[in-house]
Amino acid sequence: MIDWHNHILPCVDDGSKSDYESIRMLEMHALQGVDTVVATPHFYANDESSECFFERRQNAYDNLKKQLHSGLPKMVLGAEVRYYNGISRMAELKDFRIEGSKLLLLEMPSAVWTEYMIRELIELSSESSLKIMLAHSERYLGIQNKEVYGRLLENDILMQVNADFFASFSTKRRAVSMLNDGKIHFIGSDSHNTISRPPNIGKAFDVIRKKMGDDFLNQMNEYGNSMLNQ
Repeated sequence: MIDWHNHILPCVDDGSKSDYESIRMLEMHALQGVDTVVATPHFYANDESSECFFERRQNAYDNLKKQLHSGLPKMVLGAEVRYYNGISRMAELKDFRIEGSKLLLLEMPSAVWTEYMIRELIELSSESSLKIMLAHSERYLGIQNKEVYGRLLENDILMQVNADFFASFSTKRRAVSMLNDGKIHFIGSDSHNTISRPPNIGKAFDVIRKKMGDDFLNQMNEYGNSMLNQ
């Protein structure tokens, strides 16, 4: 299984603070049945250049890789890119795609989106070289007008939710219903450390397995792998 969203790379953002913590997080993933971890550190265009971000990300990965041992999930590099008005004009935006794929993980504002923002997302989704995935979409889609979700799905924008959406008693029924209706495409742990925000995606897998069966979970995994190898 794949964890599509986490902050496991050490000393890159507000996630893992050391190589040791990152390895412990990977070990926790392995125990939960995860075989692929998409590392998605935050990128804020207002705070640093793309070049600086890619250099920091690569250095963190190269240093961590030297300490990995057998039995840990494979790591794939990506980014959680914060949306800003005009992001579609960012020349190097495609460079932030998840390694080996067309997938671009975007973090949207936790506020009511303007019509401009919605249209820009749809414009980005029309690019043949991009597949837009919205990070932890459960956090902000409830804030939007009800028709927004439908418009995004109709334009092939993909939805990633956090494992907590399935693990929480108050939201898991809705999460299962949305997954069954094709309104959720990817699940991520959004883990930042081993204590307060640890890898917990196994809880989501358990809920899906119980409610929808192993075959459904396997199909999710096959779809995810196909998207990582476009």
